Amino acid sequence: MLNRGVKPPRLGVKRRALVDFSSPNIAKEMHVGHLRSTIIGESICRLLEWVGHDVVRINHLGDWGTQFGMLIAHLKDKFPNYKVVSPPIGDLQAFYKESKARFDSDEAFKKKAYEAVVQLQSYDKDHINAWKLICDVSRKEFQKIYDRLGVSIIERGESFYQELMKDVVKLLEEKGKLELDDGRKIMFVPGCSVPMTIVKSDGGFTYDTSDMAAIRHRLFDEKADWLIYVVDAGQGSHLQQVFAAAEDLGWYNKKLTRVEHVAFGVVLGEDKKKFKTRSGDTVRLVDLLDEGISRAEQKLVEKGRDKELTKEELEAVKRAVAYGCIKYADLSHNRNHDYVFSFDKMLDDRGNTAAYLLYALTRIRSIARNSNISQEDLKQAARTTRIDLGHPKEWKLAKCILRLPEVILRCLDDLLLHTLCEYLYELSNTFTEFYDSCYCIEKDKATGAIVKVNMSRLLLCEATANVIATGFHVLGINPLEKM
Repeated sequence: MLNRGVKPPRLGVKRRALVDFSSPNIAKEMHVGHLRSTIIGESICRLLEWVGHDVVRINHLGDWGTQFGMLIAHLKDKFPNYKVVSPPIGDLQAFYKESKARFDSDEAFKKKAYEAVVQLQSYDKDHINAWKLICDVSRKEFQKIYDRLGVSIIERGESFYQELMKDVVKLLEEKGKLELDDGRKIMFVPGCSVPMTIVKSDGGFTYDTSDMAAIRHRLFDEKADWLIYVVDAGQGSHLQQVFAAAEDLGWYNKKLTRVEHVAFGVVLGEDKKKFKTRSGDTVRLVDLLDEGISRAEQKLVEKGRDKELTKEELEAVKRAVAYGCIKYADLSHNRNHDYVFSFDKMLDDRGNTAAYLLYALTRIRSIARNSNISQEDLKQAARTTRIDLGHPKEWKLAKCILRLPEVILRCLDDLLLHTLCEYLYELSNTFTEFYDSCYCIEKDKATGAIVKVNMSRLLLCEATANVIATGFHVLGINPLEKM
């Protein structure tokens, strides 16, 4: 491990994995409900990439549908010269609320909105340009959040599948899978009591249609043999139906292709109710991140870190701590359960938190620095020093370090990342036991000068730090040199 780096376990089969996660809606701000999908999805991608799978990250944006008629009609009224001058829509959420209020109260506007939908779906040039403009405003806001959280993702919204849905309907008709029911075209799926609605009575498509088009595209065009949908647990029966329909159509074979729903519970406030603002609104993700930064800074100032760190260092530390704590609080809970969001708990540097682990890692890294041993010296020592495990705490730490591949294999099997978090916490605690019992550096009590360095133990410190840093990489947490 010290000579070759922390390597993942060897893969039996290298897969092309497609991960569908995050998926906010255009013209609506990302809120706390998007937090879990974004954090869990990004971490699963990092895990799969680290072990050597080929990963495609997909953002299935809500960027099509009847609401765009309403938005385009409002845009044309409010900014008639939108084709020439880009309209200053700073607050898209407010713009959405204005257009919705008009749609609900003004019959003439409602008629305009429906006409705009028809024009958009007919790919009229002006309406497509107005739609693109609205999408661009949203896209910029989403990207700010992704940049802050270190998330990379390819956008492939519902609009992408519009033409592909027609092919799916044609294919299902040719296979004799569709039945007429009250003007709708429905499809019964083996093992599911409720049929899928593939074409509505007005000729429109549904989520069933777009998700069938998406799974077909992912299997045949993207050539993925592992599909992962990071979507809240409430969508479980819908996704199981889509998967069962694709399997029944012979689009994939369960023995060769993994298709799974990575479900997760909801985020609760400290009152154990759905996490909302005091006024009862959904918590905006940007506000949550901002509050995280402000709380992390407050905590660092309380501990006097602002006196020890430069302005740039403090900036880096508060961001790493805030975002790391928000991510870790989510990932360290079993994703199948709801979890209580508490800034106080997640920023506590005791217990199973990112703050504790970040501190543990910086402390371990500082041991070699304090002993005046360079990274080059450590590399050289790793090639020549025999690691001695004579003390029970050395033996316990070494065994814990070597459990990483087993933990990673478990995570790959069930895609539950709290297993990795529990392991990192256990490793940090085991290290503390070792460090309290086994000296690494001996100093002269009178002068403070270094008398002796135990290189074998220093290498155990280095191996521990490297494993924690690897775990941080998978979890999307930025390690720090100083904290």
